[in-house]
Amino acid sequence: MTGLRYVYAVCRPFGTPLQAELTGVGGAPPALLHHHGLVAVVSTVPEADFSEEALKAHLEDLDWLAATARAHQGVVDALTTVTTPLPLRLATVFRDDSAVRTMIEAREDDFHALLDRLYDRVEWGVKVYMEAEPAETAAAPEPEPEPEPASAAAPRPGSGRDYLRRRRERSHAREENWQRAERFAHALHERLAERAEDFRLHPPQNAALSGTAGRNVLNAAYLVPRTHSEEFVELVDRTKDDEPGFRVELTGPWAAYSFTGEAAS
Repeated sequence: MTGLRYVYAVCRPFGTPLQAELTGVGGAPPALLHHHGLVAVVSTVPEADFSEEALKAHLEDLDWLAATARAHQGVVDALTTVTTPLPLRLATVFRDDSAVRTMIEAREDDFHALLDRLYDRVEWGVKVYMEAEPAETAAAPEPEPEPEPASAAAPRPGSGRDYLRRRRERSHAREENWQRAERFAHALHERLAERAEDFRLHPPQNAALSGTAGRNVLNAAYLVPRTHSEEFVELVDRTKDDEPGFRVELTGPWAAYSFTGEAAS
């Protein structure tokens, strides 16, 4: 190989071949680099795009980042169907094969320990969204008051008190709905955590950044044995209609990103 080495994941040797048409970052096919009983899944990328200076510039290019992330994820997803990979961070690049081997030797004990722990396990993501703030979306706008006759100089009594009362009612409704969402998310998490070997509670997603409708009240990842995944999925499906006004989203199965220490989901 010539060019820089892009590393997608580290895993144990496996006998099942990857899909023949699989391509990675920049369209290059992934290859397997064996060393010390481990396998680094790599491809060749041009230095013009992946040198330190080039990467700094690309980090400002959202289209480039999205395309690179899709290609990276595609290789990791393909690996997940045939083995247990330890995904590395996006744009993990080394000068050559020798540098990749040096990285493996430096982290060999950690890689083996993680692979032992994560063997034949996958990650499932579960998010809960509060569909809408009822006081903001359901309440009709207040009608404009009828103009008073010129002879009526004094304002209608109680109008200020009515306004404050409506404000308090809307605030109270929002607070009640938020507390109900927290109870629902907590109860769901407790049920799912009992069926998982481990979990990670990630910060709620910002709707303005994610572009997803609704307010995120649970953003969790669960480590589940492959053999128990069907039961886990059925449990999530059974809870989706437990409470009106909430949306439950399930994603996966993924490589165990949240449990390798390499990347957050």
